[in-house]
Amino acid sequence: MSAAPNLEPYWMPFTGNRYFKANPLMIAAAEGMYFTTTDGSKVLDGIAGLWCCTAGHCHPKIVAAIQSQVATLDYATAFQLGHPGAFELAEKLTSIAPGNLDHVFFTNSGSEAVDTALKIAIAYHRVRGEGQRLRLIGRERGYHGVGFGGISVGGMSPNRKMYGALLPGVDHLPHTHDLGHNAFSRGVPEWGGHLADELENIVALHDASTIAAVIVEPVTGSAGVLVPPQGYLSRLREICDRHGILLIFDEVITAFGRTGNRFAANTFAVQPDLMTVSKGLTNGAVPMGAVLVDHAIYSAFMTGPEQAIEFFHGYTTSGHPAAAAAGIASLDVYEEEGLYQRAGEMAPVLADAVHSLKGAPHVIDVRNIGMMAAVELAPRDGEPTVRALDVFRRCFDAGVLIRTTGDTIALMPPLIIDDSQIDQIVTTIRDNLQAVD
Repeated sequence: MSAAPNLEPYWMPFTGNRYFKANPLMIAAAEGMYFTTTDGSKVLDGIAGLWCCTAGHCHPKIVAAIQSQVATLDYATAFQLGHPGAFELAEKLTSIAPGNLDHVFFTNSGSEAVDTALKIAIAYHRVRGEGQRLRLIGRERGYHGVGFGGISVGGMSPNRKMYGALLPGVDHLPHTHDLGHNAFSRGVPEWGGHLADELENIVALHDASTIAAVIVEPVTGSAGVLVPPQGYLSRLREICDRHGILLIFDEVITAFGRTGNRFAANTFAVQPDLMTVSKGLTNGAVPMGAVLVDHAIYSAFMTGPEQAIEFFHGYTTSGHPAAAAAGIASLDVYEEEGLYQRAGEMAPVLADAVHSLKGAPHVIDVRNIGMMAAVELAPRDGEPTVRALDVFRRCFDAGVLIRTTGDTIALMPPLIIDDSQIDQIVTTIRDNLQAVD
């Protein structure tokens, strides 16, 4: 066995570095539903790595596809050259996308996908002669990655407050989370659809002619699985249509079965103009993101001399061969193993399990949709987030990985999970809620 690594040089993301390096939790391997720690302990993965590993870890077909691709073609630029895998993945992805989302721009992460979608939206209006449409509308408590565009339209204060004024001309819708009206809702809450009408107030304030796009997560993920109220997303769509505003769905978390359908757009029967995806696109095996683009938007750029670059944007590793191979194999696995259908079948099992935590110590809300759920805890006086972190660490020691965001426990297991594993996760959470003060 190799010597333990020096932990100090690595500045870890979204982590209390000093605490971690004094109390490290280290993963050495993974397979199926389980991680293996460096000391050989098995840990049941209740969060699909981080919303990524839809088909579980180290799926043989995905692993083989990546290995074969790297041995054949390790890298090719996407600038003025192509390789077959990127085109095959684009065709496969658009064939399952809802509506007229029939073109794909590849990125390397969800953050890059969001910034790309925002640029496409602004540029689209410009090429149509409405270059004054520069304003972007996000939502409170929204998470859209960590690029300057994403944190500007995002609505999570800790992600924004260190970085100054951010992009100009950005406004935010109110979030829809209200425990007074919809605590312990099972599935889509009944109250709150009217909050979409706040977009009309924003339009009246700024004038529709200045607004390029509205971006929302269909289900807010990183803020703690905030499920949209009945009719909310369809009302946003109606308002955007009325004022010529593009609607962007950030489905980096919700795509590929998480809500019980291929996309949350299918679940809520609302069609976006642009959609961002990542995470499950490659089952987490190789970093990759994408923006799915409506036919009318793509076509608006395809003017002028045919040899001219229509959109001055891209990344050195856009459509990377290994990522494309991982994406093709992942989408095949999801279809061949019926994981979208399985998500719909297992969703009631997860719902029953998490809602059984109502009445457990410290629990003030439980919410769910598809294969994602959250258990919100009352914060300790003067110590926000600490109680949830305590539960997280105790659950890990007990062999179950959960996710915390603020004082909320979030669950989003691989779609291959079975009933007994769901029971193990929820039982472990219940036991450790009883153990913490």
